[in-house]
Amino acid sequence: MKNCEYQQIDPQALSTPTPPAAAPGSEKTSLQRPRRKWEVFPGKNRFYCDGRIIVARQSGVLPLTLGLIFVTSGLFFIFDCPFLVRNLTSCIPAIGGVLFFFVVISLLQTSFTDPGILPRATPDEAADIERQIDSSGSSTYRPPPRTKEVVINNQVVKLKYCFTCKMFRPPRTSHCSMCDNCVERFDHHCPWVGNCVGKRNYRFFYTFIVSLSFLTAFIFGCVITHLTLRSQAGKGLIVALQESPASVLELVVCFFSVWSILGLSGFHTYLVASNLTTNEDIKGSWSGKRGAEDLGNPYSYNNIFKNCCAVLCGPMPPSLIDRRGFVPADSSPPAAPPEADLPPFVAKNDTNMPQWCPGPSQPTASTQRAAEGSSVRQTERQPPETALAGGSCAPHGIQVHTGHSRRYRDCHSRAATHGPLLA
Repeated sequence: MKNCEYQQIDPQALSTPTPPAAAPGSEKTSLQRPRRKWEVFPGKNRFYCDGRIIVARQSGVLPLTLGLIFVTSGLFFIFDCPFLVRNLTSCIPAIGGVLFFFVVISLLQTSFTDPGILPRATPDEAADIERQIDSSGSSTYRPPPRTKEVVINNQVVKLKYCFTCKMFRPPRTSHCSMCDNCVERFDHHCPWVGNCVGKRNYRFFYTFIVSLSFLTAFIFGCVITHLTLRSQAGKGLIVALQESPASVLELVVCFFSVWSILGLSGFHTYLVASNLTTNEDIKGSWSGKRGAEDLGNPYSYNNIFKNCCAVLCGPMPPSLIDRRGFVPADSSPPAAPPEADLPPFVAKNDTNMPQWCPGPSQPTASTQRAAEGSSVRQTERQPPETALAGGSCAPHGIQVHTGHSRRYRDCHSRAATHGPLLA
């Protein structure tokens, strides 16, 4: 065999793959509107009005709170106020209306406002934090610490690492298990308002509970006055209750709620005056509840007036989650196009094959020296990288890569019939 035949792909026969025909509805899918960040928000929250309203996913108690406020206030304005206006003064419905307005507005602001959610770390930020943690760890078997220490007003404050948000929590920040978010200056999660209470909505929450305590006490006092005036008219208490049955319902609701609401308002007034949060007070972070010495609150201004102004009258911090912003375009590389169908192989004769690819009538010099018993076997042997890079068929015994096997398959089979090239 004088010529070594092999199969080669004809480059001119390769055709560019034609894209499939567009489906009738493909234009609509390809031109999708950009998504906003609230649509892909990882926390357990619900968004309404295109991301303008945010509430907790488990906000089923909020309608109950609104229902109790509206029903009790509505019964008061319908059944009690007309009698009190005729017998006392017309200022009673005006005072009740102002208090009702403050209660409803502050409740809605507390429920629908971002409490101070911190955005989760991006993959690059999380990887950078992990590198910092690994570099700070020791060479022992113990894992590196997941805390940091910062100094605030000459006191050491530990920052804990959040495994969900992949970041170190700032001071006074805690992760809410109900909303699955890290909330800045976290106070508590309140099911009655259907949201967390944090840095951005605490002032609304405090206004809500204080105004609600005044409204509840006001309605409770007016209902007792109404029933007392009716009973003093000579009809008796039983007749007064029969003439105004709605007042009985108001009296029961206000009696069982006024004490808890007044106590809650007093407790949060103490927290505001001390510049504390409910979470810090329960855990005893700055007191002797943990068995340590009383270090004092590093965030307090040591002045009641300054603490109240800092908590309730400070500037409103902006929301950090940017829930109405647009999600950036995906920077991942586009999907690879479908593989083109390869044309059939064409046979091609090549008369310019290298000299070391033998035919039956052309033995190489290496085989002649091998027959004479020469000792140059190892020096004539070519490495597989040189053989493949030169475009020649591989010697027998060397495994050829899959990408080159088609082209040299026929040449390799013919070389194998004549035995190894090198003894």
